Amino acid sequence: MSQAPQAARAWVETLRASHDRLTKLVADLDAGELAGPSYDTDWSIAQVLSHLGSQAEIFGLFLDAGLAGSEVPGIVAFHPVWDAWNERGPVEQRDDSLAANEVLVSRVEALTPAQVESFRIALSGAELDLAGYVRMRLSEHAVHTWDVEVALEPDATVPGDAVELLVDGLGQTAGYSGEPSGQPFLVHVSTTDPARELLVSVGGSDGSVSLLAAPAPDGLGSADGAITLPAEAFLRLVYGRLDPAHTPAVSESGRRGLSDLRTVFRGI
Repeated sequence: MSQAPQAARAWVETLRASHDRLTKLVADLDAGELAGPSYDTDWSIAQVLSHLGSQAEIFGLFLDAGLAGSEVPGIVAFHPVWDAWNERGPVEQRDDSLAANEVLVSRVEALTPAQVESFRIALSGAELDLAGYVRMRLSEHAVHTWDVEVALEPDATVPGDAVELLVDGLGQTAGYSGEPSGQPFLVHVSTTDPARELLVSVGGSDGSVSLLAAPAPDGLGSADGAITLPAEAFLRLVYGRLDPAHTPAVSESGRRGLSDLRTVFRGI
């Protein structure tokens, strides 16, 4: 028997934990607090929740498509969803978002082993199994939950269970979130909790940003700089959320480092 149901289980459990965490964070906020700023200064806390709610509905459509073996709906189907959520007030956005996310998570939890086994969906130019589908949802849910939590608790971090799963998929995120400018450069990144060795290539021959597995550094080697930081912080860096006020202790060497990578990863 395939290992697909077992492989998906950790992702589903971590998505459940992220939803429960967000629920506890915002359940008792009043309308004024919900209208207050999130980490993203363009969005209030309620607007972050509205985004997660609309995305829960859209991911529900993706789930339908994956289970039926049909094509995912296109952007035309998304606009009515977004418009409906934008019309809600802050408290309604909070309450409906939590309800919509509960529906999505519960649906995924209730899938049978056979449904998990057969699930396939084409998203972002790739064919995903259920674990890949949940990874996409977890990545946005965990990061946006941090956007809310850090506005309430300045020392907040992305939970370790989410970091453990998401850190190995950051290459794809870096590819579309990175915006290289100027001369190409390489930075060797060593993470802790969990430990990873990565090479961040910025502005290569095709002008892209990519992450590559790398051996443990012995000096700088071919890299222009090296940094060591927690994996949680590196995840937030790739998502454009590692400003100086929310950065833990980082070790750096060489002529390129964290400040250069902040200009590359400006936020998504």
